[in-house]
Amino acid sequence: MLRNHEEAFTGLEAAIVLIAFVVVAAVFSYVVLGAGFFTTQKAQETVYKAVEQSTTNILIKGGVYGCATYVNGPITSVNMTLAVAPGAPSIDLSNMKIIYSNATTQPMTMTYVAVTPTAGFTFYASKPSISGDDQVTVWIQLPAPGAPPNTEMNFELRPAGGGAPIPLSRTVPPYTGIVNILR
Repeated sequence: MLRNHEEAFTGLEAAIVLIAFVVVAAVFSYVVLGAGFFTTQKAQETVYKAVEQSTTNILIKGGVYGCATYVNGPITSVNMTLAVAPGAPSIDLSNMKIIYSNATTQPMTMTYVAVTPTAGFTFYASKPSISGDDQVTVWIQLPAPGAPPNTEMNFELRPAGGGAPIPLSRTVPPYTGIVNILR
């Protein structure tokens, strides 16, 4: 007489299935944790890059001044004082671009020159870079014939190295002197 004792096999089968579930769960959790760590690392890199770009902002210190060659004449040059945000790295002004436009002038890119500008499309800085607590005066030579009274001027300062561009709009007063505060 042979008896079938399948009760012993049921326990062994359950143990095999349990071990298989544990192995599958361990592999799955390893994959999920690996993907999570990868995603966290990429998010951290993105945050660090965003902080770096946002801290390279240029600050405008004080007023923005427009200069005319004669009373009630057009503004032919603009000057302002720039600084960097606290804790920001130094900014190389020699690679910075300034975009200028007004109601009658299409946007034009102005580049840095190492000497005081005498003709349009250029700007000059008292130092070629800004760092720490430095403040640098920038002179922008406007293209001829300049900006007449009541003209809104638009500037966009684009620092090299991926910093955020700084838009700046100022209006020439109705009556101009030799030096004018632009609002």
